[in-house]
Amino acid sequence: MSSKPIVNPYLAVLAGVFAVSFSALFVRLTTAPALTIATYRLLITFIVLTPYALVRHRHDLVALSWRERGLAAASGLCLALHFVTWFTSLRYTSVASSVVLVTTQPIFVVIGSWIFFREKISRMAMVGGLLALVGSFIIGASDFQIGRDAFWGDLLALTAAILVSGYLLIGRRMRGDVALPVYTFYTYGSSAAVLAVASLATATPFAPYPAHDWLVFCALAVVCTVFGHTVFNWALRYVQASVVSVSVLGEPLGAILWASVFLREFPTLRQFIGACFIFGGLFIFTRFAAGSKTAVIPTHD
Repeated sequence: MSSKPIVNPYLAVLAGVFAVSFSALFVRLTTAPALTIATYRLLITFIVLTPYALVRHRHDLVALSWRERGLAAASGLCLALHFVTWFTSLRYTSVASSVVLVTTQPIFVVIGSWIFFREKISRMAMVGGLLALVGSFIIGASDFQIGRDAFWGDLLALTAAILVSGYLLIGRRMRGDVALPVYTFYTYGSSAAVLAVASLATATPFAPYPAHDWLVFCALAVVCTVFGHTVFNWALRYVQASVVSVSVLGEPLGAILWASVFLREFPTLRQFIGACFIFGGLFIFTRFAAGSKTAVIPTHD
């Protein structure tokens, strides 16, 4: 697919899955508002990646058309809203429910591809998507019995999945012509700017926060973003999108494991059953969607 990479892309994908699996745990460990967490995650990521973009791709940054910059800004807006809704969901529902529901984003990516790009969906992919949605309803019904707060958290997680799908759909169109550092520069930059303005508009404090919160902000940026979904984007140059998408299904399993170990938060039987439907459905969905013209892109939590 390209020149031989210096790192095995399949091992890189596994490392990326391991990295992003800490996202939910890190969010639950901080005392800061969801808007603040999202702001610092994108801002620190932007600061970390910008020097490379300026040194190696400064001419490409200037050459990017205003239309492409606008698309990147729209992508950044979707990413910003995704992080806020998903981080907020973790305040209301369990890690298990939130991370499993937000992982349903491949379904919305393909639906969006069908609506906007007229890409076909195979019948088996539709069956897999239906199974995943059934799993979502099982988890939602289970959490509604627990309380309205948990159900509200589930809705926020599904909203986050839809929002990140918009980010991915735009990115998929742009990444064919735009280098990854250029795309992330404008997307992460616009996302951080939107979140910073929203924080100012809502009087959400930028400081002070305890030292462990600042460690969490940096961990979310470096571990989960730079070594997580930026690695996924790099790997897509060498492996099929379906390989990455199916591998990313391991993220919720890791997140649930960390929540059990560090938060003593264990999934209920109904959450487990719903998760089985979702994982099984998404596995079928991503495998058969990859056989059509639709490329299923990995999550970016």
